[in-house]
Amino acid sequence: MKRLFSILAICTAMALGNFNAQAAQNDVVTENITVNFVQDDAQDGASEESVGFHQELKKRFIEGGPTFMGIVLLCLILGLAIAFERIIYLNLATTNSKKLAQKVEDAMNSGGVEAAKEVCRNTSGPVASIYYQGLDRMDEGVEAAEKAVVAYGGVQMGQLEKNVSWVSLFIALAPMLGFMGTVIGMIQAFDKIEAAGDMQPSLVAGGIKVALLTTVFGLIVAIILQVFYNYIIAKIDAIVNDMEDASITLIDMLVAHKNK
Repeated sequence: MKRLFSILAICTAMALGNFNAQAAQNDVVTENITVNFVQDDAQDGASEESVGFHQELKKRFIEGGPTFMGIVLLCLILGLAIAFERIIYLNLATTNSKKLAQKVEDAMNSGGVEAAKEVCRNTSGPVASIYYQGLDRMDEGVEAAEKAVVAYGGVQMGQLEKNVSWVSLFIALAPMLGFMGTVIGMIQAFDKIEAAGDMQPSLVAGGIKVALLTTVFGLIVAIILQVFYNYIIAKIDAIVNDMEDASITLIDMLVAHKNK
C-alpha cells in the first residue's frame, strides 16, 4: 500500500511539474504574443499619426479658406525664395579679406599696382571689388583712392541688401492676412447668428475655427521667415564690417607704397 501511495505521489508530482512547465511556457508565449501585438499596435499608431499629421495639416489648410490661406502660402513661398537667393549670394560674397590683402600687398611689392589689380580681377566678392576701385584711382592720389573706396563700398552694401526688404514685407504681411481672416471669420459667425435669430454654438464654431486657422498659419509663416531674415541681416553685417576693415588696410597699403 505504501509503495502504491509512493508511486501515486511521484506520478502526481511529475504531472504537476509538467503542468507548471507547460503553463509557464504558455505564459511566455502569451507574453511574447502580447508584446508583439502591442508593438505592432504602437507601430501602426505611429504610422497613422505620421500620416494623420499631413492629412490634418492639409485639412486645416483647406478649412481655413482658399482665399487667405492661399495668399499666406504665397507669402511663404516668395519669402523663402528670396531668402535662399540672398543666402547663396552672401555665402559667395564672403571672402578671406586677410588672405586677399596679403596677396595684393605681395603683388604690389613685386609687380606694382597693375599686378595688384590683376589679383583683384581674379577674386570674387565685394572686398576684391573695393580693392580694385581703390587701386584704379591710385594714380590720382591716396585721397582720390579713399573716396573711391568709400563710394564703391556704399554700392556694394546696396547689392548685399538687395531684395531683403521684400522678406521683411512678407514677415509683416503674413500675420496681417491672418488677422484679416480672423475678422472676416468673426463677421461670418455673427452673420449666421443674425440670420438664425438664435445664438447656437454650431453656428459660431465654423466662423471662429476659420478665424483661428488663418491666424495660426499667418504666425507660422512669419516665424519661419523671421529666422531666415535675421540670419541674412547678421550675414550682411559681418560682410560690411569685413569691407570696412579691408578698406582701412588698403589705404594703409597705398600710403606705404607711395612713401617708398
